[in-house]
Amino acid sequence: MHVNRRTAITLTAMLLAAAAPTVAQASPATESGAAPSACRPANHTAKITDAPAGAGHHHYRVTLKAPRGYDPCELAGSPTDVRFSDHGSQTPLTAGRYGDQHTAVTFGPGHPVHFDIQVPNDARQASADEASFTLQAPDGQIPGTSFAEGTLKVAEGTLIGPLRQGA
Repeated sequence: MHVNRRTAITLTAMLLAAAAPTVAQASPATESGAAPSACRPANHTAKITDAPAGAGHHHYRVTLKAPRGYDPCELAGSPTDVRFSDHGSQTPLTAGRYGDQHTAVTFGPGHPVHFDIQVPNDARQASADEASFTLQAPDGQIPGTSFAEGTLKVAEGTLIGPLRQGA
């Protein structure tokens, strides 16, 4: 029985020693004081809502918000690689872009941003309940795919506007 107790103590010491490097590796990020970027897809939410219609177009607003605890970041232009899906089935539609693609906006906690989805009224429309997209920074793409939920209709000729300040 004395040998079993010694084995148990040795095993416990080995497990504690193995766990120590894991804790130490996580500590520097916490100590640096830098929070993760709000621009990363996992660090913000996005919602699609109806917006006022224009001449010959229906508009939807996609609003992005970041909760407290994330660092603000810079975004610019229209999101790219925009895809629409309905109940998990992707539509075959690809969306274009319009507007100024160079003006930067600040995004983060307390600084929501939005972009416009412009859909022609005279085209055959398909229902969708989700949009996926890649955000753009002034110097290139933000890695990863963001998602927004909300009911909308899309069609050939759908265009995505640039990011703007506000909700």
